[in-house]
Parts: sequence; structure tokens; C-alpha cells
Amino acid sequence: MSKQLRIASAISIAATFITTLFSAAGSGAAAQSPVPAQIGAALVPASEAPGASAITRNSADAIVPAVERVLPQPEVTEPASSADESATPLPADSLATLVEETAVPAQLTDELKCLAGAIYFEAKSETMAGQLAVGRVIVARSHSGRFPASYCGVVYQPSQFSFIRGHAMPNINTASRDWIEAVKMAVIAHTGAWKSPVEGAMFFHAARVSPSWGKTRMARIDNHIFYR
Repeated sequence: MSKQLRIASAISIAATFITTLFSAAGSGAAAQSPVPAQIGAALVPASEAPGASAITRNSADAIVPAVERVLPQPEVTEPASSADESATPLPADSLATLVEETAVPAQLTDELKCLAGAIYFEAKSETMAGQLAVGRVIVARSHSGRFPASYCGVVYQPSQFSFIRGHAMPNINTASRDWIEAVKMAVIAHTGAWKSPVEGAMFFHAARVSPSWGKTRMARIDNHIFYR
């Protein structure tokens, strides 16, 4: 082979080697080019990436840290009950003191009128303990399930109270001291602010009569004898 031919062959081999080398380098760069993280045309939200901090949006769509906000709470007060049936007397050291401190409701419901009326007609001439005992019997009956579930139902139940005539009470002098005391005693009996000496009694009768009752006698208070 001539010298010129050997030189030309060597140059051709060198050119081929250089071309191959540059082609390999270009393929590596293309394989390492970054590809956007997307699903279809939607980018994956940063909040869904592993380790991302939780975020939320306020009403203006501004991104704010997801911190539980403690808003000022309005003051909560218990609803007031009706004045005539919820005038709970203040604690007292005696029943007499309690009666003196008990306010007369501005208006009486029919229920309290019935309770006060029974106390008035049955025991207005008796001691405070006797009046309260009568009132608490009516309260106990209304809660027992064995009698009507209201004070008026108990008082007007047929053949129970002798002062009821024609399903009505006699007229009451509501300005009298006896009525005012009966109303106060009705409030005390209704609220249970003071227990009677025969608490839990369900029956009573006048001491002047002797019915053949097969009931447990509790005690006599003034002109009445009380039973369970």
C-alpha cells in the first residue's frame, strides 16, 4: 500500500471514531432531561406530594396554615322558667322563716291555684307544718302514676276532697292573710324547698273520722292523720 493510501485510511478511521463518540454523548443528555410531574394535563398539587405540609384556604382563597381557630363563644345562660312556678325559696333555718322569705308570684298558674286552694280549704287554720303536709300529699300524688298527673287533676278527682262541690272550689278572699300564706306554702310544696314531717304520705283524713283504711299510718299533724 502506498504511503498516501495509508494516511488516507488512518484519517478515515479517526473520523469514524470521533463521529461515534459524539453521537453517544448526545444520547446521554437526552435521557437525563427533566420531565414535568403531571397526570395528563394537570400538575400534581404540592399538598399531595409526600411530606408536604397540610394547608387550607380561607374565604378569600388565600392559603393559610391549617391551624384550628378558636373563636370567641357567646355567653350561655340558662333560660328562665315562669316566675309563678319557679320562685324557689331561699334556704332558711326554719319553715316560718322560709314562708316569710318566699315571694308571692305576680301571677299564679292554674296548677298553683289548685295546690294553694287545697291547702287553704284543708288546713288554713292549722300550723305551717300541717299546711305543708297537705300540700306535699298533693305533690306526691301527682308524681305517683296512681293519680292524675297534675295538681288540678288530683284536687278535682271525684270523691277525694270534701270542699270540692260541683267540680268547683268555693270563692276565696285572695286578699286575706290565710290565702297569701297558702300561696307561699304552695310554692314551697311545689319546689320541695322544705320537706314535711310526713314526707311521702299519699293519703290523709280528718282526725274526727275513723275510716277502715288498710294503709300504713305515719303520724297525726294538727287535725289530720297521714298515711302511706
